[in-house]
Amino acid sequence: MDSLLNPDRPPVFCPGCSHDRSVQVLDRALQKMGLAGSEVVIVSDIGCSGLFDTFFNTHAFHGLHGRALTYAAGIKLAQPGLKVIVTMGDGGLGIGGAHLLAACRRNLDLTLLVLNNFNFGMTGGQFSCTTPENASVSSSFLNTLEKPFDLCHVAAGAGAPFVARSSVYRKNLPELLQEAISFEGFAVVDIWGGCPARYMKKNPLSPKEIESAIEKLPSYEGVVSANVRREYSSHYRQEAGKEKAKVPWKGTEPIFEAAVRERREVVFLGSAGQRVITAGSLLARAALLSGMNVSQKNDYNITVMRGPSVTELILSPRAITYTGVEHPRIIIALADEGVQRCCTLFEKMRKGGRIIQAAGVEIPATAGQILEIDFKAGGIKKKEMALAACSLLARDGDPITAEMLEEALKQTFQGKRLEEARLVLEKAATIPV
Repeated sequence: MDSLLNPDRPPVFCPGCSHDRSVQVLDRALQKMGLAGSEVVIVSDIGCSGLFDTFFNTHAFHGLHGRALTYAAGIKLAQPGLKVIVTMGDGGLGIGGAHLLAACRRNLDLTLLVLNNFNFGMTGGQFSCTTPENASVSSSFLNTLEKPFDLCHVAAGAGAPFVARSSVYRKNLPELLQEAISFEGFAVVDIWGGCPARYMKKNPLSPKEIESAIEKLPSYEGVVSANVRREYSSHYRQEAGKEKAKVPWKGTEPIFEAAVRERREVVFLGSAGQRVITAGSLLARAALLSGMNVSQKNDYNITVMRGPSVTELILSPRAITYTGVEHPRIIIALADEGVQRCCTLFEKMRKGGRIIQAAGVEIPATAGQILEIDFKAGGIKKKEMALAACSLLARDGDPITAEMLEEALKQTFQGKRLEEARLVLEKAATIPV
């Protein structure tokens, strides 16, 4: 099997860094297993170990510090056929300790490689949860106050069924990684190595010294017989299949013919208070009522009451496998804040695209056809503009019709709110275009 290393992004670490050896060892293990890049996901954490996902031609996910195991769990549950490998340093191990414990208890088929070099190498050589008490590090005396974390001891105690500790210089490490990756369940490999740029400047470590230190600790070589049990995802699927739904799921039955037969990417660009996300949800529901597949992604400031408000929708007669908007067919530009947040979308619009531009809002150059609307002159308030824009789309019958929008309103609102929404549609119907 060919190497899975990315020739366009060769590994670049400090001279003598043990992580470089870890990259090569992992590649040899994957080659011996005969795995293709499409069969593997590398989920990386922050720190020097966080570069691993760029060095391999595999699926990849780069997460937040200490959280890599949580993303890996989601990936494995969604795609159980993939081999999911997590690379994490001792820094991420300490920050995400609770996630480690959960992974050990859960026993999903994941492989965690902890590249343990006893310090936060990327940020200056501060002490980590595995730094020896007698080590000299940049965070002064702090490591002398805390007992170092024995990853293998904790992982085995928390229920991990495969736990191993090894020097990165161990000759049969590729075989050990192959065994860990092949194991059906949660496998943890604590790989000890040196950080020449930070830790080893004050704490020289030779390969023999690392191996000698490991030999003085309890041995962990793989399967922990007391923890062997069913792998979580397969067990979950089996048990879930026995459950009967307590609440009947009716779904959304199509009651209209689809207004369009092609994929539509629609983006509302507004500001807080314009009910942009509500309008997007109405458009999505209307499309669902015609049998279309729909995805919706929202973006707004944590402050909620100020700043941009953006919703991206994809309406498609086929399954939507990627929810990112690449070439918007329709952009509804209602406020400068939203336009500035997503200004590059205008460049991506192709000929044939349409833009509904609220009067007074500036937009970048675009190949799309621009329809400028003076909502204020039509008696449309700021909070009504997004819904009014839906009415304009329905008037054209692309991507929904007026009948679809009316039904979506009835399924979403009741009483006074429904009447207010209908009044907005009536006002929008009189706007000249």
